[in-house]
Amino acid sequence: MNKHSKSILIASASLLAVAGASPSFAQDSQVEELVVTGIRASLQQSLETKRNADAIVDSVTAEDVGKFPNTNVAEAITMVPGVTVDRAFGQGEKVSILGTDPALNRTLLNGQTVASADWFILDTPGRTFNYALLAPQIVGRVDVYKTPEARIDEGSIGGTVIVSTRRPFDMKAGALAGSLAYLYNDRSEKGDVQGALMGSWKNADETFGISVSVQRATDQLRRDGLESYGTMAANQWAGGNADNPVDSRTRGCLGDCAATLTANLNARSPNAFGTSYFEQERERTSYTASLQWRPVEQLELEFNWLKIKASYDNLNQSMYAFQGNTWNSLGALTGLTVANGVVKSATLANALSVLDVQYREAEMNSDTYDLRGKWKGEGWDLSANIGTSKADGGTKRQVFLEFLNWADYTVDLSQAPSNPGSVSYKTDVMGNPAAFATDPGWSGNLVSKPTTDEEKYAQADFGLDLDGVVKRVEVGYKFRRHETAQQYAGIAITGVAAPASLFDPSTVPSNYLEGVGGNEQMRSRFRINGDAMVAYVQSGQWLAPGASLPAPSIFAAPEFTAGNWAIQEDANALYAQANIEAGELRGNIGVRYVRTSVDSAGYVCKPGAACNAASDWVWQSQSKSYDNVLPSVNLAYNLRDDLILRFSAAQVIARPNYADMTSFFWLSDQILTGEGGNPNLDPYKSSNFNVSAEWYFQPQAIVAAEFFYKDISNYILKKTAPEQYFNQSQGRITTYQISRPFNAGSAEVKGVSLAYQQNYAYGFGLLANYTYADGQGQDGAPLPYNSKHQVNISPFYENGPIAARVTYTWRSKYFTGIDRGDEMFVRPYKSLDISGTYNFNKNVSLTVAGMNLLDSEYYAYANTTELARGVYRTGRKYMATLSLTF
Repeated sequence: MNKHSKSILIASASLLAVAGASPSFAQDSQVEELVVTGIRASLQQSLETKRNADAIVDSVTAEDVGKFPNTNVAEAITMVPGVTVDRAFGQGEKVSILGTDPALNRTLLNGQTVASADWFILDTPGRTFNYALLAPQIVGRVDVYKTPEARIDEGSIGGTVIVSTRRPFDMKAGALAGSLAYLYNDRSEKGDVQGALMGSWKNADETFGISVSVQRATDQLRRDGLESYGTMAANQWAGGNADNPVDSRTRGCLGDCAATLTANLNARSPNAFGTSYFEQERERTSYTASLQWRPVEQLELEFNWLKIKASYDNLNQSMYAFQGNTWNSLGALTGLTVANGVVKSATLANALSVLDVQYREAEMNSDTYDLRGKWKGEGWDLSANIGTSKADGGTKRQVFLEFLNWADYTVDLSQAPSNPGSVSYKTDVMGNPAAFATDPGWSGNLVSKPTTDEEKYAQADFGLDLDGVVKRVEVGYKFRRHETAQQYAGIAITGVAAPASLFDPSTVPSNYLEGVGGNEQMRSRFRINGDAMVAYVQSGQWLAPGASLPAPSIFAAPEFTAGNWAIQEDANALYAQANIEAGELRGNIGVRYVRTSVDSAGYVCKPGAACNAASDWVWQSQSKSYDNVLPSVNLAYNLRDDLILRFSAAQVIARPNYADMTSFFWLSDQILTGEGGNPNLDPYKSSNFNVSAEWYFQPQAIVAAEFFYKDISNYILKKTAPEQYFNQSQGRITTYQISRPFNAGSAEVKGVSLAYQQNYAYGFGLLANYTYADGQGQDGAPLPYNSKHQVNISPFYENGPIAARVTYTWRSKYFTGIDRGDEMFVRPYKSLDISGTYNFNKNVSLTVAGMNLLDSEYYAYANTTELARGVYRTGRKYMATLSLTF
């Protein structure tokens, strides 16, 4: 038999398999049987999983190590109907299902919670799983449950993603697979070597097996962008700021300027606008081990281990005109133009500009241990499972210096959104590092903000097989204890009087801001050496004689103190589920009861205190408990052999984000904004209904339609209100606009998902889907991460030793939340990936892949596209992978 070997990349989603390069199939010309080993095998497995499931499920499979051309699991499931991914930093990190917030979905590893953490200093621990942790090579299969079953953990309104790792009994004995890849980014113009190795062994009787794997990935990320920091009303230039009621109309804003300002006091303008230069080296090493032991025929024991070590150190250099600065710019306005309620241009004289340089050491680590056993008797089975998953992450250290400049400039937004905005100076300010210097009064800060996340669990399940309509009854109990905490400490750096020219400055690369916008001044700005800046701060040469380097303190500022908190959440759950079958009707009916107890603790400032000393604060805890009964039903009816109708109805909950349930807050002293928590939040509740039809009109082909409706109560959104706190940079109490979460009332998500998959002649095939999801909160408010339209198209070719795939995804604009009083949106986003594989023989394959070939623009804006908040590009990625399989 002449078999073509498996290729390097295989990934498929039911209804439309995923991104991945795609192997070949082979046949013996002397035998009629077709031996399928590539894309078609993956698609067939996915469709069989979907077809046989009682719930509405989509599946992604991968056959060998290194099968995905993606950098993490989130990107590998983007082709699943109704699944969307947010790529704020160029990689998929947060997954949304059927138009719901990522926080309303759950991700389980082998059916259990896997602890997660975030690296970005502005992120706080929540319910969202950070998919950047999961290397695609560890995955055996990913199932996306769009409807719940009573036996599966509660906590999801959108859907539950169950990631299953590879097990030795499922692989051939003595299997050894490895891959070596080179990844290059055309924006950072840097490349890195990637590697993966997996080995598996089991004895001839298949009573004992072990598999181990290790994966190493490095990615040199550079994100170029234009940014603004909040918005302001034009009346701030007309004496409308309570902390500094200076009026530009009594200074340089005269004549037409004064008339325009007076007529447009409510027009919105960026508070600050400029450029961002972000660099990050992402390193991730993953280790897995799995043991299976069957000491007797009835008993099977299994142990799984996953360890992840990831480093996300980053350097951000933002250079911006600070036209809304309370103390330096409000009286400097000399001219402006306004249209459609937006300040299209503003000219200021001797106003503030800022260079913020933040060096951050960030990491994410996770350790997961899972032990399970199952005894299978005659018509019954009993299983038990215990485990723990622990993660830590966050910013271990931030060194931040702020360099100031006063100059004449114009901020112009008149060409937005095609060109989001530009800053023009009369002199060469952005190219002159000597023009920016730190203020000895407040030069920056030293900060640490680590986080921890841990879950311990134990469960027992009993199943009884029956005759009749009820084929099986399952009951079980599960206990989960989840502990999440954040530590936050900082200290102001004062006394530094250093120009930016002191820190080995250079001009940004020639491709800086390529495709983003701005003007030539912005594209040729300077940057400094982050290591030189850190070395200078650590040296202490700027300190007074005899003084030592200050150590971060949790009581140095209110936001540091309030940023220290801890959550303990206990969930006790009981479930009963009956699996039924009556002729062409099958499904399951069940109910899950869960009691949730939450203890939230954190520092709270004493009433009337200045909140700037340890004595002003008290560690305070608050408890909350609630009970939920969650019924569910999933029914599937075979109308014909090739046509299945499905119906699902369920009551579901999603708990608030951990940080949202605390008393924490953070402050921005310069722009007088911040964000905080609310310990009194109730969980989301929803009544979910799904109806679908699946027509398997030929082998490995499907046309499907799913209609869904989610009626959500206790929906959590943020609102902004004034609060007063001690301002560290000003040395006095000022008024901040603080955003806090609250239960906003009701919401609904309704829509339809359409999918098509088919193999054509000559090795061609197509997967495609479209999802319409209309989400609205109370009074028509938008819902976070809800794109009304989503399209995925993936044609492929697979013939002989050659396989190729194109993957195109598009999603319409979506709301991300309330920030500093503004409604935040992201413009429509599209991406294009291409991969191709050549199988030299049964052991060796070569795959080349191009990711983000459109160098897609991530365009976030406040209220209107004319007010860009962050517009970024991260570059195209090219990867070549050599795979060896034995």
